[in-house]
Amino acid sequence: MLCASGRLLAAQAATTLPAPPQAPGPALHCRRRELHFPGYPELPSCDPLAGRLVRQSVPLGRRAIRRRGKMPPATGGGLAESELRPRRGRCGPQASRAAGRDVAARAAARNPKGPAWGSRRFETASRWALLALVTLLSFATRFHRLDEPPHICWDETHFGKMGSYYINRTFFFDVHPPLGKMLIGLAGYLSGYDGTFLFQKPGDKYEHHSYMGMRGLCAFLGSWLVPFAYLTVLDLSKSLSAALLTAALLTFDTGCLTLSQYILLDPILMFFIMAAMLSMVKYNSCADRPFSALWWFWLSLTGVSLAGALGVKFVGLFIILQVGLNTIADLWYLFGDLSLSLVTVGKHVTARVLCLIVLPLALYTATFAVHFMVLSKSGPGDGFFSSAFQARLSGNNLHNASIPEHLAYGSEITVKNLQMAIGYLHSHRHLYPEGIGARQQQVTTYLHKDYNNLWIIKKHNTNSDPLDPSFPVEFVRHGDIIRLEHKETSRNLHSHYHEAPLTRKHYQVTGYGINGTGDSNDFWRIEVVNRKFGNRIKVLRSRIRLIHLVTGCVLGSSGKVLPRWGWEQLEVTCTPYLKETLNSLWNVEDHINPKLPNISLNVLQPSFPEILLESHMVMIWGNNGLKPKDNEFTSKPWHWPINYQGLRFSGVNDTDFRVYLLGNPVVWWLNLLSIVLYLLSGSIIAVAMQRGTRVPAEVAGLSQVLLRGGGQVLLGWMLHYFPFFLMGRVLYFHHYFPAMLFSSMLTGFSPLLCSRHSVGHPPAALCLGLGLLAPGQGHTRGGNPEPPPGHRLQLLPLPPSGLRDGWSPGPGPPKSYGRTKVARLMGILRPLQRFQPGSRNFPEEPAGTQYWTLPAVRKLPKEPEEFCCPPGPSCGSAPGTEASIGESRSSVHSTTEDSTLQAAPWCAAQRRMGARGWMWVRVYVRAHCPYPFGTQTV
Repeated sequence: MLCASGRLLAAQAATTLPAPPQAPGPALHCRRRELHFPGYPELPSCDPLAGRLVRQSVPLGRRAIRRRGKMPPATGGGLAESELRPRRGRCGPQASRAAGRDVAARAAARNPKGPAWGSRRFETASRWALLALVTLLSFATRFHRLDEPPHICWDETHFGKMGSYYINRTFFFDVHPPLGKMLIGLAGYLSGYDGTFLFQKPGDKYEHHSYMGMRGLCAFLGSWLVPFAYLTVLDLSKSLSAALLTAALLTFDTGCLTLSQYILLDPILMFFIMAAMLSMVKYNSCADRPFSALWWFWLSLTGVSLAGALGVKFVGLFIILQVGLNTIADLWYLFGDLSLSLVTVGKHVTARVLCLIVLPLALYTATFAVHFMVLSKSGPGDGFFSSAFQARLSGNNLHNASIPEHLAYGSEITVKNLQMAIGYLHSHRHLYPEGIGARQQQVTTYLHKDYNNLWIIKKHNTNSDPLDPSFPVEFVRHGDIIRLEHKETSRNLHSHYHEAPLTRKHYQVTGYGINGTGDSNDFWRIEVVNRKFGNRIKVLRSRIRLIHLVTGCVLGSSGKVLPRWGWEQLEVTCTPYLKETLNSLWNVEDHINPKLPNISLNVLQPSFPEILLESHMVMIWGNNGLKPKDNEFTSKPWHWPINYQGLRFSGVNDTDFRVYLLGNPVVWWLNLLSIVLYLLSGSIIAVAMQRGTRVPAEVAGLSQVLLRGGGQVLLGWMLHYFPFFLMGRVLYFHHYFPAMLFSSMLTGFSPLLCSRHSVGHPPAALCLGLGLLAPGQGHTRGGNPEPPPGHRLQLLPLPPSGLRDGWSPGPGPPKSYGRTKVARLMGILRPLQRFQPGSRNFPEEPAGTQYWTLPAVRKLPKEPEEFCCPPGPSCGSAPGTEASIGESRSSVHSTTEDSTLQAAPWCAAQRRMGARGWMWVRVYVRAHCPYPFGTQTV
């Protein structure tokens, strides 16, 4: 049935056709309304015979398949079948129910080979049964021997310990967001673990401590990777064999299985990544019924999964990027759909903003709110954060503390660097080794609370005790020249022109002097940055710089880790570059002075947005500063796809239960081969689409599946793999496993590459290859070779590659069968079935006549004689007028019983505008002349 826009377009096309001769006689009728050009007989476009006899030939291009509909049928299929095509707001079985029983019955009669209702039910039941089997196998393999080995394996020492911290509510620092560790702690708490196991090093026995709950959570979430991948590939490829192959690869991959059996963040991360991918694919498949309950469900679940992936590790940003690119492309298409009003487009944009931006951000922020609420006690991670942050932790010396507000001479203080994760100014009795500057006492920065962090602030020109009750209180002011004396060793903070241990062109900072007596290199000028509180220095609030009086350099920390002789603490230098950076800014944290009144620090506690921002800055700094541990197998990204080197989980001694993380070589190398083959096939398809090559409908549909479905999976693999080449942090083999999931799903598409309808099959590959050599559609070639009179052959000019043939007399096809076969493979010539004499379609033809037809018509004539000449020995070949009539669904060589039309041309065209703006055009041609088309057809 034609919509209003279709009738309008068809009417405009009709105005380009000449007025034909009036043909008396009754016109054939059909059950459906037809588009009828005035003066031409009606053609029954729903002729079931035509739809069954001609194999479909469609262009290999963007519009070969409706983006939001189903794939075109593999064979035949006229416009009558469009009654069952999904309309806007309905898809799948809903469209069939809406069409009615009579329409479904007529469709079944026209296509007797179509699947019966019982077979469809059997197919659906089979898919559910296979999904259940795949899920059962996945759970069985992941939970098999989950308790072995009964000791700590690899990073269980970190994430198991962090689970204990959540149970004990002890604050800690980690470079990853908190969701994964919170889930591990929750699983341990629910399974009876009391949080008392120390998790000191790999190999420590668990003994009586309950650890199976935490391992069980990781195995449970890791088991869902296989069914998620199965459903994703099934939805993208519409191929059960592709989905089963993907499930088999992931089920029996030893690396993916091993990674899911231990207390790690990776199975939790991969669970949310695959859930986000599946949800995105599902809501894409429901795009033809937007704003339905199912559409909202999958869109919202995508946002929830994105929040989960990012809440476990920052690697979740890669799946967020993939969903974002998919959303941008989707909205770009919607903006170009003129059948949608701006209000509808605005609703689509609003829905995606709410579900894919607002909802994930809200959930991600909520995980940090719970994280800060649970971890309320002071712990080993305090020193990574600012003094104001520490003031909110119970048990910290700044929590509910009362200290003097303004800094005075004689006070015992700790000085903290404002750069994240630098720590406190620190010194100890160890000296710098020989050859490292002056052999004097080391000065470093240390991240943790320690007695060696205490310094006494004194005037530069006196050794008297400022705490003597006989001396009045004297406050330290901006611009004062001071000495900092280390309380434990009584050595002064000192600098000179010797080079720093690690940083070139920086000066060494040491501890020098005896009982506070040194030289002029111990003098520093204190400056307050952005003096908001006047000349006095306020504890915790004032940002200060210490400038060396002799060299003019600024005290700072490079953040570089010293070797073992420096106890792997951070380097302190005096930089001659006076540019203000966080590395050279400090604040006074602890302040002890019995001569001064105290104030409460509760007013200094930061707000939630401030601690959220600070925690992210510390995590980013920590990620970039990760260094490899002793005896660890680090790797490079190019090692990962080839399974070059694994990772030792446990078992240093020969007698230990040893676990080694390594992927199944067959699976991993097959994945790598599939990526290469897909890139080659995808390149051929993409170039063929750009060249406008015409191929059979089966090849066109399969090519669209490979490009769109496989392209999404390939994009996921690239986004989860290539960014690691740009990272400066230490990398391990397990970082590749999210990308490995996508490469396994891409391998699942390999049965489609081997299909007889795929580009990998020889006839289809030949068709595509020759199509790449074909000239552009806008070029006009010479006239067609003249067939004998009575030989009804419609020719498409072949490419200039030596394939142009002459025709031998007789009713059959050309005798040059080799080149004719190539032409048939290219879709240039296509045979019809033989007809019996007296059939209602061709009553005047003898039995056994072979007919050929064009796959499509791309030129419409200006005049009748240019379209089809009267029967005769010669006929003109004037070029016609190109018509932008969209892509053709089929081209059928048809006729009518009216004898008065045997010597006269006629044409009837139908256009139908789809719900998404796609156009199908049918052109029927009937002509008795040596040159059926005087113009080029493509």
